[in-house]
Amino acid sequence: MIAGPARDRGSRGEEEAVRILDAVRTRRTEWLSLLRELASIESPTTDPASQLPVQELLAESLTELGLRVRKIPGASSGGIIVGAPRRPRRSHFQLLLGHTDTVWPLGTLRQMPVELDEPILRGPGVFDMKAGLTHVVLALRVLRALDLHPEVTPVVLFNSDEETGSHESTRHIRRLGRRASRVFVMEPALGIDGRLKTARKGMGRFSVRVVGRSAHSGLDPERGASAIQELALVVQSLHDLTNLGEGIVVNVGEIQGGVRPNVVAPEARAEVDVRVQSMEQGRQLEERIRALEARVPGCTLEITGGIGRPPLERTRRNQLLWREALGLGSAMGIELEQGLSGGGSDGNTTSVTTATLDGLGGVGDGAHAVHEHVHVDRSLERCALLASLLLLPHLGDDRARDRASEADEHAVRDEGA
Repeated sequence: MIAGPARDRGSRGEEEAVRILDAVRTRRTEWLSLLRELASIESPTTDPASQLPVQELLAESLTELGLRVRKIPGASSGGIIVGAPRRPRRSHFQLLLGHTDTVWPLGTLRQMPVELDEPILRGPGVFDMKAGLTHVVLALRVLRALDLHPEVTPVVLFNSDEETGSHESTRHIRRLGRRASRVFVMEPALGIDGRLKTARKGMGRFSVRVVGRSAHSGLDPERGASAIQELALVVQSLHDLTNLGEGIVVNVGEIQGGVRPNVVAPEARAEVDVRVQSMEQGRQLEERIRALEARVPGCTLEITGGIGRPPLERTRRNQLLWREALGLGSAMGIELEQGLSGGGSDGNTTSVTTATLDGLGGVGDGAHAVHEHVHVDRSLERCALLASLLLLPHLGDDRARDRASEADEHAVRDEGA
């Protein structure tokens, strides 16, 4: 079981946290230098080759820290890098997750350069999430400099396809996540107040294809069955499933269909995005979407897809990890709050089986927006928090039993994610 904040470690844990914070602050210039270098290397998800320079820079930094870095190539992505100690001190390990890809296309730096306007650093990718990558490197450097050795071995995984759903890397994340004692996700903090992400909505994608029957709209419209008319009814039914009070959102974001204005449409399609706060909501929503039936005579529905990324829920083990962070933050004089994010991350995947804490990256604003930035000093506090969290002891047998029961519950959905 995770001990309550400062309950078992007492003043020693608090003293270490303060030492770490002081050490991180003295390395402010070092942190800024690495982040600026990372952000100055454009790395859009859609250009796999652009990931190599970022990965090489990070691999070099991790190698200097004594980690053995392995590159796993991708088929359509830039692949992933995994860093682990050459000679682990312990059998247990904790996983640090991050991604090197950004949403910004090559050439963005010409209009949106990396600029420091104290205490704000602006630029594409600084917030989402190259500040988080910088945290990992600096946190490990500080622990080594202070001669503090985590009881649970840190293992690093950086992927390059997170912004498009981690389709290639999810299997590697799931495999390591299942074996890890806990997972820390380097995604940016939530909101300008910097809340840690202790809950994230799960996400699903559905495709609805309507098959109708074509006919001339002027000569014999009664012989046709309009797929567009049916799709209009389906779209309304889908949007009616939204329940903002329960955190459920169903959005038809793309539609297409028909052949020309004077032909009754023989086919139409819709692409649907769904967001849920719990696995149970996801199951129920998927059942309701798949239960939709055509109402226009002569039309049929074909519905594919499902909940692909499970929600990150406030499970018992996740909340225990959050309370550890809260206690360490208090020792450092940092006020922390937890929050719910409507978007997903790789933490959604690991949370199904393992204690996960998300939002440990930069504090700032503007993810995917032209005003993207981080607050340097507040972000450094999060780097110190990460380093302190890495010193937590192994979670123990109580956590293992909790993990096993929840893993059984979610096994089928996890395999299909």
